Amino acid sequence: MRNTNSNKKTLSSKQIEELLKTLKARFEKNLPLHKGIEWTKVETKLEKNTNKPWSLNEMERTGGEPDVVGFDKKTGEYIFYDCSAESPSGRRSLCYDAEALASRKENKPKDSAVNMATAMGIELLTEAQYRELQKLGGFDLKTSSWVKTPAEIRKLGGAIFCDRRYDKVFTYHNGAESYYAARGFRGVLKV
Repeated sequence: MRNTNSNKKTLSSKQIEELLKTLKARFEKNLPLHKGIEWTKVETKLEKNTNKPWSLNEMERTGGEPDVVGFDKKTGEYIFYDCSAESPSGRRSLCYDAEALASRKENKPKDSAVNMATAMGIELLTEAQYRELQKLGGFDLKTSSWVKTPAEIRKLGGAIFCDRRYDKVFTYHNGAESYYAARGFRGVLKV
């Protein structure tokens, strides 16, 4: 499902059809994640939107396994999170943001989590969203995921990440310029 028109951030009708088929199968497989939500309404919303399917495809292409986890009644938007068991494999070994990437003098990672999320048209999960996701199952049992870092922490050079160990969700800190093969990021997209 790689997008050949990456500059346009659109998908062909065939790519959209493939993506919808994948998302529908995942939706039906994971019904407890989205109680009270009907796939036909999600699909209609996706078909009417021109740029959100591209972002969902990027989430899928990089190993995120996006799925519907909620509906925002105020905005009328469906909420998709990356629901892969471990931090998405195509989004690991990244420092936190552009400032952290620029600060590395050697052994720079290929990109940063914030840059990559922005390029994909998604946002990093907040710590609260990450904890909500963990109520739906056990995620990041072997990996960890950068989460949106509060400005006061980032201003001091740090960034936060989360994982699940011993059946508990933990939040940790690191220098924002650090990166690890087992740390990626999870995203959120509202459609």
